[in-house]
Amino acid sequence: MPHHLSVRIDPNSGFCFGVIYAIQMAEDILDEQGYLYCLGDIVHNDEEVQRLEQRGLRIIDYDAFAQLRDEKVLIRAHGEPPATYQMALQNDLTLIDASCPVVLKLQNRIKTSYDKKERIFIYGKHGHAEVRGLLGQTSGNAVVFESLDELLGHELPANITLYSQTTKSTSSFYRIKGELEERGYQINANDTICRQVSNRDKDLRVFAAQFDQIVFVSGTKSSNGKVLYQVCRDTNPQTHFISNVEQLQAAWFESGQTVGICGATSTPMWLMEQVREALIRL
Repeated sequence: MPHHLSVRIDPNSGFCFGVIYAIQMAEDILDEQGYLYCLGDIVHNDEEVQRLEQRGLRIIDYDAFAQLRDEKVLIRAHGEPPATYQMALQNDLTLIDASCPVVLKLQNRIKTSYDKKERIFIYGKHGHAEVRGLLGQTSGNAVVFESLDELLGHELPANITLYSQTTKSTSSFYRIKGELEERGYQINANDTICRQVSNRDKDLRVFAAQFDQIVFVSGTKSSNGKVLYQVCRDTNPQTHFISNVEQLQAAWFESGQTVGICGATSTPMWLMEQVREALIRL
């Protein structure tokens, strides 16, 4: 068994402000009325979702949402398409809107572009909660793509309006823009990546380089977790991805090593602290 690991949590990891805001809103209402419906996972982290479910949060899908009447429903930080708001009006539902301000601003920009009849392409993950909300601003007419190859498989207009899901990698976004320009397309690029996410990219490189081993804690559904995990691995090949404490393996570590713990913008600090306690006990 490894002994005397020196363990430190990345001070810049943990929830972004959009998630903090949504969870605070949920907790306030749970304290008040003992239960609250939430459309989709409040955050892409199963451990945090379970914690809130124990406090009375009820996660529902669109089918269940369509059946509800006269209830309060939380809209999570990822935002929602206009159809969700229309249905809430029809069904007398009160929406507690915790959409992240960065996402709302992006939704508005996409809607403005769409109203001007621009051809809109969104760099993002198919079916992702945020992307559904963005697509809804264009009545489903924008094209979502996950890679340059996928984008080039489409018939492309000479003028392309480019947007990005807020948690994508900045460098990938600019690489795609550059490639398209080299191929002769006119690109109106809107870098709508959240600075809390893109700055974390830079901070993580510095953090990951300081340790013998890195433990990256994230839910498997987190898009931004995948991006940031890659950043860590590129900087420090001794990076291990875990979603909970049970997945830690003593065999990864040697006595006297330094270990850094970091996570996604959806990883709760309490979970990283649990991982630290477990490592110290190894």
